[in-house]
Amino acid sequence: MASLKEIKGRINSINGTLKITSAMKMVSSSKLHKAQEAIENMLPYERRLHRMLTDFLSAGLAVESSFTVKRDVKKIAIVVFASNSSLCGGFNANVIRHLGEMIDEYGRQVGLENILVYPVGRKVADAVKKMKGVVPMGDYQRMSGRPNYQEAAALAADLIGRFLNGEIQRVELLYNHFKSTSSQVLTREMYLPIDLSASSGVEENAEPDGNKAADYIIEPSAEKVFQELLPKVLRMKIYTALLDSNASEHAARMMAMQVATDNANDLIQELTLMYNKSRQQAITNELLDIVGGTMA
Repeated sequence: MASLKEIKGRINSINGTLKITSAMKMVSSSKLHKAQEAIENMLPYERRLHRMLTDFLSAGLAVESSFTVKRDVKKIAIVVFASNSSLCGGFNANVIRHLGEMIDEYGRQVGLENILVYPVGRKVADAVKKMKGVVPMGDYQRMSGRPNYQEAAALAADLIGRFLNGEIQRVELLYNHFKSTSSQVLTREMYLPIDLSASSGVEENAEPDGNKAADYIIEPSAEKVFQELLPKVLRMKIYTALLDSNASEHAARMMAMQVATDNANDLIQELTLMYNKSRQQAITNELLDIVGGTMA
């Protein structure tokens, strides 16, 4: 059995860790609240953009766009979102593991040299550097730490330009979707080319509309409207994924620190009980020595 001094030292050490995890939980909770506000303020605009796209499609407009053209896949871009720091449970590990599976999958199809990875976050950027044959396309650590629309739009413009020029034929997004504080869903989503048939379905959380066969008068033309609308939807999608991943990160870190705090409290209780038992045993032994000495 450990000495009283050793047990006391362990209790003091865990108490110090407990203060750290409690403070980190409070900080993550505050950041999560701000991230949730950012998503809630942005979602109505994004949903309205998708609703406009859905309404146009439901009106039976035959529109072709270069964003919807499906080509033979020779080069692929993957935009993967993670965090700049750790201590957030399996948040980063799940993203990195799934990214490795995607690279293995596409590597057999087009070769590793034809896979472009855009790592948003230092953790995933470090992981990509260790993957043989895969080179990260730029540094997006600042965007992960402080999400802003300008940098997200610049990344979207780069991807759109490469797609329209025929440099890449497919773009996919990999990020954690914030479902709730205790649940973050790893999401793999097609970014380019756009599947307009998928957009014509029922939108999640959309309000019912009895007048589905709306009659539109479009000026100057449907092609012009789509030409302006689709890039906005694409830029907004990158920003949405960035905010979604950011909120998921803070939620995962808050839950991880909550679990660490609970474990620290349980361990302190166990060590305190062990300390009291050891102290009681030591007192009992001293009393027995005293009684034995007097009887002798």
